[in-house]
Order: sequence, then C-alpha cells, then structure tokens
Amino acid sequence: MIALEKKVTVDSIKLEKVVSAIFRAYNLSDEDAIRVAKHLVLANLRGVESHGVVRVKSYIDRLKLNLVESENHIQIEKDFPSFCKVNGGNNLGIIVASKAVELVINKAKATGLACVGVSNSNHCGMLADYTSKIANEGYIGFAVSNAPSSMAPWGAKEMYFGTNPLSYAIPTFTSRNIVFDMATSVVARGKITYALKNNLNIPVGWAIDKHGKMTENPQDALEGSVLPVGGPKGSGLALLVDILSGIVTGAAFGTAVGSMKQNDRKQNVGHFFFAMRPDLFVELDAFKNSIQKLKTEIKNLAKADGVDEILLPGEMEYDLMESRLQNGIPLSTVTVEELSEIAHERGIGFELNN
Repeated sequence: MIALEKKVTVDSIKLEKVVSAIFRAYNLSDEDAIRVAKHLVLANLRGVESHGVVRVKSYIDRLKLNLVESENHIQIEKDFPSFCKVNGGNNLGIIVASKAVELVINKAKATGLACVGVSNSNHCGMLADYTSKIANEGYIGFAVSNAPSSMAPWGAKEMYFGTNPLSYAIPTFTSRNIVFDMATSVVARGKITYALKNNLNIPVGWAIDKHGKMTENPQDALEGSVLPVGGPKGSGLALLVDILSGIVTGAAFGTAVGSMKQNDRKQNVGHFFFAMRPDLFVELDAFKNSIQKLKTEIKNLAKADGVDEILLPGEMEYDLMESRLQNGIPLSTVTVEELSEIAHERGIGFELNN
C-alpha cells in the first residue's frame, strides 16, 4: 500500500493573506482577491478540503489560459423587485456567486422573498458559504449550482449530470445556524482518486465502470461514472439542480457544462439563489421559539448505539472551524508545495507556519 499523504498545520490568517496575494498577482482587484481567499480558507476551516485552497492552482491555471476573466465583468441583465438575472461575465464563480447573494439578500429585505439566477459563471466553491450569509442576515437561504458531467442518471450507464450540489441554511438567531450542504452524488470523484493513489478498493455502490457495471476498482470508476446518492432520489435532485441552475438561468446544463480540466473551453456554470424572510406566515418570535423547540427536541431524542450526540446540519463544521481557527488548518504537503510554487512565480512572500 502506498504511504498516505503527509500533512502540515498552517495558520488560517497567514494562509488567507498568501492566497489573496496570489490572486491579486493575477490581476484580480483587492476586493475580489480577498473575497476568493476568504471563501477558500473558510472551506478548509469547515473541513471541506476538496473546495478549499487545493483549488487555487486550477483557478490560476484557467486565469493564465484566459478561460476565466480576471477583470470583473458581472452584469445584471434583468432586474425586478423580487428577482434578477445575473450574467457572471465568465469571472471566477466565487466572485459571481458572492455578488448574487448580496443581490438576493437586498431584494428579500425589500420584498420578503427573492431569487437570483446566474449564467456564464464558473466553479463557485462551497455553497454553504452563500446560504450561511443569507441566514446570518436572518433569512432562510437556498442555493444550487450545476457542475461538469461526472454522474450517470439513475438507470443510465453514461455520465450526464454533474455532482450538482444544493445547500440550505435556516437562521436560529444564535451563533450557530442550521446549515446543510450536499452533493447529489454518493461521493466526490476526489475520493476515488485518493483510493487510486493509495492502492485501495472503493465500496460497491460508489461508481460504475464504462460498461455500466458496479466496480470496486478506482481506475475503472474514474473511467466510468459516480452514482447518485439514494439512487433515483439523488438522481431526481440532480435533475432539479440542473433545471434551476442551467435551464432556468440560460446557463449550460448536462454535458454542455465545461470541465475545469478542459483547457480550451469555458464552463458557463449556472447558479440559483433564494432568500425568504422567516416571518412571512408566522410572527418572528413564534418562528424563533419553534426553531429552538425543534432543535431541543431533536437533540434530546434517545441516541442510537455508539452515538454521543445527535448533530444538526452544520454543527460538526462549526466545531471543526473553532478548533482550526485556534490550532491551525492541516494541509497536505503537496498543496503547500503547489501554493509555494505559485507564490514564488510572482515574488510573493510565503509564510504559513501556525
């Protein structure tokens, strides 16, 4: 068996400074560079390593190839009191999605509920960041984004959907909101790649090979397709995400969504955001009291064998974030070396030690 990847612990503030400096060096404005860096580091703080600073190299590579715009070209194409359509200008998805969230919050404040559709965007990172921002303003948030094809619809043996994530966040009016974020696939392709690198089999049910057969072999899985979580249920959710993100917004959908690995094609990813005041149908105090009652009742239920605490969506990530803010973020040495090379190419000082 191949040795597992080594890790080092880095300081989150120093990491954010280095990452923002890298994006400034590739002609992003100070505001946009900081926004991207904060988002990526937040993903690492929450334990979503696949959407954290490991993404810096792929983002920079696409900026170098002019497949993503460094200058902010985001435009509002349709604007109404409770909804609008945003053309992302082929900017980095994190920048585009952040702008869309600002718009949906402001519109919800004025009208009670609002939605924003986005086209001509790119990979926007961790959806939980955006729904959390909505919940932090006291609103119920919902977000979806489509992605490049990697998953076969239920009953098919060819990939069509992306991992097509969805997220919701519910304000609790405490320091911890309820925050749910999931891919509609059983597993991210990154975990299959990890198994291949470490000479491990994968569980049956994660993926199919190119012939549509279940496989435990990670190489065959990467040549085939990941599977939807919950079978037809996950497939149905992935379909909804593609319709809301791609068809409703006028973005690409299905196999038309460009892959970040293609060096001659733009992505045209679509996103869809929704925000709603929690007191449209009941008084705000009633909503707050009911949410607290719901949380208490769930957490006080009899625990299954081996379970120490019943966790609500987001609690595990809040705990991990608090720990990593204090003790540092574990990063693979490969990721640190990649960041170091990118920084030194542009003469950026590189110090991450915790």
